[in-house]
Amino acid sequence: MTPFLQMTSISKTFPGVKALDGVTLELQAGEVHVLAGENGAGKSTLMKIMTGVLQADPGGTIRIEGQEVDIRDPVHARALGISIIYQELSVVNNLTVAENIFLAREPRNAFGLLDRPRMVAEARRALAELEVDIDPGARVGTLSIGQRQLVEIARAISYRSRLIIMDEPTASLSHHEAQVLMKLVRKLAAQGIGIVYISHKLEEIFEIADRISVLRDGRSVGTHPAAEMNRDRLVREMVNRDFGALFGTHVSHTTDEVLLSVRNLSEKRPGSRGTRVRDISFDLRRGEILGFFGLVGAGRTEVMEMIFGNRPATGEIRIAGRPVRIASPSDAIAEGLGFVTENRQELGLVLGMTVRENFSLTHLADYCSLDVVNRPRETAACVDYIRALGIKTPSPEQKVLNLSGGNQQKVVIAKWVARKPRILIVDEPTRGIDIGAKAEVHALLNRLASEGISIIVVSSDLPEVLAISDRVIVLKEGRISGELARDAATQERVMLAATG
Repeated sequence: MTPFLQMTSISKTFPGVKALDGVTLELQAGEVHVLAGENGAGKSTLMKIMTGVLQADPGGTIRIEGQEVDIRDPVHARALGISIIYQELSVVNNLTVAENIFLAREPRNAFGLLDRPRMVAEARRALAELEVDIDPGARVGTLSIGQRQLVEIARAISYRSRLIIMDEPTASLSHHEAQVLMKLVRKLAAQGIGIVYISHKLEEIFEIADRISVLRDGRSVGTHPAAEMNRDRLVREMVNRDFGALFGTHVSHTTDEVLLSVRNLSEKRPGSRGTRVRDISFDLRRGEILGFFGLVGAGRTEVMEMIFGNRPATGEIRIAGRPVRIASPSDAIAEGLGFVTENRQELGLVLGMTVRENFSLTHLADYCSLDVVNRPRETAACVDYIRALGIKTPSPEQKVLNLSGGNQQKVVIAKWVARKPRILIVDEPTRGIDIGAKAEVHALLNRLASEGISIIVVSSDLPEVLAISDRVIVLKEGRISGELARDAATQERVMLAATG
């Protein structure tokens, strides 16, 4: 049986780095083919070649149904039946859902004018296939990140592609939305559509995959039927280490000293998601890792933005027993807070700047004397954190835009950790990060806690929250619905509090 897609001996070289070295990938029609590997292994580069965003080095071949092709650009790729849903959102926030789904290919009537009723009706059908209730006329900017991701998926479905690439499609989705997506993926595969599925979630991989291909350091490690793989073998092929060696035993560093005290924190006005956060009260102790969990739209990020001064709120905040007024992020930073935001590309990084420049943004004064930046000292500090966090970059002078998503996330974490905050808020700290990098981030957070830093971890990944937290607070519809000590926090109890 001729595969739908064959990529043979694909290589790609960038200045200072060989991203792909003779990679081979084969995809059958109607197959869910998982592509696994660490951040920087070459997965994104391979997908960009497959979709015409990048051109491979001479010497490799790409065949579709046995015919050799040269994929010139993304438009050509879509004409060949290939579409992609990127890990980072590419929706236009000030357009409606329907306008995003049909962007640059809007339906026209007999007079050549925009056929808006037809566009809305077809967008509604695409959304119905996802089994989600999103108004096609709603502005995308008013939707949650999870809902925006579903709009991207609906757009790919509307192309009626023969091959859909999904790069971390559930990274921002709730458990229910992720299960809906899994069901949809199987439905598409049953219709003969091939799926290339990229995920760092091991349980998700084994739930969805027919076959698994592994990349490591830009090279093909192997392709196996999912039924012949297990978690330990997959991790070993991805990172060349055993699963058990990645994650150490949790050690609590919580003390009795309350460092942050929040009382009756309420949002002054409802946010764009429609959930008004209100009456939030909790304590955070020195050296504690406090997990916040809730379904999409529960108000987790809103609470953190209120504490950090990004969102107007009422209530009382005390740090080390002293009442503080935090009206802006600069106030929060002055009080010793740091905030690793959920959306790294929009809020965490300046993509056109280098790794070094992004790293020192939060604490540039540390490297200045008489208003002159000591570049060697700044670079040396950046290199230390590149090594400590395992950031894969040719040099500190590489533009952050050219890094993989996981390595971009590490840069965001590094720039805040280097400032040495008393309280560090991390919102989705390992979103889009591979299992090896996730272990490194968890180890880093534990080390910071051992140094007396208090940490709030916000995550939609329930196993992550349970693994790293000393205590878990659960939000539901803008209110605290549960608080559980580590030994009492099971998946069942946390989900019960999150769903009611």
